[in-house]
Amino acid sequence: MTEIRADITGNVWKVTAEVGQVVAAGDTVAILESMKMEIPVESPAAGTITGIRVAPDDHVHEGDLIATID
Repeated sequence: MTEIRADITGNVWKVTAEVGQVVAAGDTVAILESMKMEIPVESPAAGTITGIRVAPDDHVHEGDLIATID
């Protein structure tokens, strides 16, 4: 299992992936908003999304778990 974590503190603007979706390394899983900037959260590896741990409008801190992939 690979964990996808937030690189920055911000608000979840959009979740672009869903459980069961196959992603490639570099695919955007969610988009965070911080200081009026949109920051994509990308998958570090290829695999299948096994869990999404955030929803739009959630507040996350740097290092918080966004999703998991296998």
